[in-house]
Formats: sequence, structure tokens, C-alpha cells
Amino acid sequence: MKMLLPFITETFPGVIWRMEIDSLSETIFMEIRDTDDKKVSFASIDLLSGKTNYTGVTTPERWLTGMEAAYDAILLLHNYQSEGAPVHKGIIAIDNKATICWSNYTYAFDHLTINGPIVYNVQIQPKKLYLAAIKTGAAIRPYEPAIDTEPENYIEVPQILSPTYLKQTLPIEPHGDVMHYFEHNNLRIVSLHSLTAGQLKQYLYIMDDAGLVYEDLLNADIQKLQPESFIIYKNLLIYIKNKSELKVLNL
Repeated sequence: MKMLLPFITETFPGVIWRMEIDSLSETIFMEIRDTDDKKVSFASIDLLSGKTNYTGVTTPERWLTGMEAAYDAILLLHNYQSEGAPVHKGIIAIDNKATICWSNYTYAFDHLTINGPIVYNVQIQPKKLYLAAIKTGAAIRPYEPAIDTEPENYIEVPQILSPTYLKQTLPIEPHGDVMHYFEHNNLRIVSLHSLTAGQLKQYLYIMDDAGLVYEDLLNADIQKLQPESFIIYKNLLIYIKNKSELKVLNL
């Protein structure tokens, strides 16, 4: 029986708060937050080669910064107006060499399209949307909804099913009547919880017709049932272990 192994395993010094996948460059970007130190950093990994482009990248604003979107190997960041307000301000663009390509603190990000980011100048009212050049930040032309359509993200999420749906015997006794389930390339991917000696744990299993080909303990000693724990991107299984470790498998 052939066992599966991750081809990307990367542990970060904080919680993986958010992930973005850029399908043009096949890059996954992560926002990592260290709540104790009030510090946010960013990382970039090539999903084809498994190579880490950068990790631990920060901006002058240590905490009030976050990811907006990623397009053509460039990560767009924003600042927050204040710690208590969710309003975004400014745009910072970072390439896969961790170099700041451009920044503009009068722009704000609106949404991403197949042609690039749509932005607007916060100093102009009413709001006017423009398509911006991803590598320079220059306004190319006004936003045209008919051609500036939403990009395909190629991400699929698991179904929520009862463990009784699965005909195979599971390695552990499930806790509760919910599991996350996905079928891909004749594989059955299952995430579920188990209660052992009063301790709640979350597991990931991958099975084929012959039996188990991969398993991992995702979270130990948790207090409540966790949300969906993995995604499928094209032919890749992507999941987070213990909130701070990224793992990617080819299926």
C-alpha cells in the first residue's frame, strides 16, 4: 500500500490567520499573527515546487496590517484605520522576492478581478473604481464590470456529513455526528473529532479502497468541535495543523 506524504511542511511563529492562493503564479500566501507580541508577518510558498519564497516579512506597522488579495505573484496588503475599527486604508504591494513594488496610502482596495485589482481614491467622493496595474499601482482605466469579472479560485471545500455515510471502518470512534468529507482521485478524505479520556481531538484521514494511506492529528486537547480543516486546490490537499503549521499533499 502506497502511503502519502506532505511535500510542503512549514511551521510559523504564530497563528495562520488567513491564506490566499494566486492561481496565476500557483503561490500560497499566509498572514501570521502573534497575539502575544502584537506582531503580524507574511509568508509566500510556491505550490508547484514547494519552495518557500519568503517568510517573516513585516511592514513598518507591526499589528494593524492584513492581506487584501494576491494576483500574478504579488501580495496586496492594507493597514487599518484603528485597532477598534475594521476600515481598511492604503495598499502595499509585495512581490515574491519580498520587495515592496509600490504603495499608495490614498488608495483603498475594493475587489479582485481576472484583470487585476480594483481600487479607488479615498479622497474622492463619490467613489470611483479603477483597474490598477498590479506591478506599479498605476490606474489603467475605469472599472468595467462586463470585462472585469471575478476570477476562478479553483478551491473546493469538504461536505459536512454523518460518519455513518462512510462505509469503511475508521481508525477511531468518531465523537458527534459530523465529519468533513471529500472524494478526489479515488481517495476519501475525512476530518473528524474523537473523545478519549475526556480529551477532544481532531484527526485527518485519507483512505483508498485498500485502506488508510495518510493520517494526522490536527488539534489536540481542544475545547469544542472545530470548523472545516482542509481545502482542495486543484490536485492539492491543503490544511493547517495546530493553528500554526501548513501542510500540503499531492493527491
